[in-house]
Amino acid sequence: MRVGLFGGSFNPAHDGHAHVAQTARRKLNLDRVIWLVSPQNPLKPRDETADLALRLAGAREKAQGPGMIVSDAEARLGSAYTIDTVRALKARFPGVRFVWIMGADSLASFHRWRGWTQIMREVPVVVVSRPWISLKSRFSPAARRFAHSRRRHLDAATAPAWTFLIGPLNFQSSTALRERQRRAKA
Repeated sequence: MRVGLFGGSFNPAHDGHAHVAQTARRKLNLDRVIWLVSPQNPLKPRDETADLALRLAGAREKAQGPGMIVSDAEARLGSAYTIDTVRALKARFPGVRFVWIMGADSLASFHRWRGWTQIMREVPVVVVSRPWISLKSRFSPAARRFAHSRRRHLDAATAPAWTFLIGPLNFQSSTALRERQRRAKA
């Protein structure tokens, strides 16, 4: 079984997230995509992060279609970092071929994640193009460091391996949605 792991704050979840998940599932022929809703992103302010239950509900609204699953596994595992989550899931499900899914905006800042080089060595990574950042992300520290591991396809690739999927762009972003909500309240 091939399963995509799509982690994030989903603060709030939006159509851009759904686009990334669906693009990866379709182009990589994944059996499932698990949306791992983070209890708290260590790189983002706690006071700007909505309650986990609200973010899970929002992710469930957007994660429609075959093979889409929303999970609070990180909260249940007590995991604050992606590397710990990936290792725990690989240990628990040794027969599953996991792939980490991220938007190009995440690749641009991936080098700030704890254990980012280990993540690249644990599971293949698929990056889905996002507006305004796709070009910059391809020259990010992570893309440069693992340039030798970039593949056209991830079919049978083992980590370290990553690919960049280009497709139609979805312009929604959580940052813009939160800003719009702030202005509406003011």
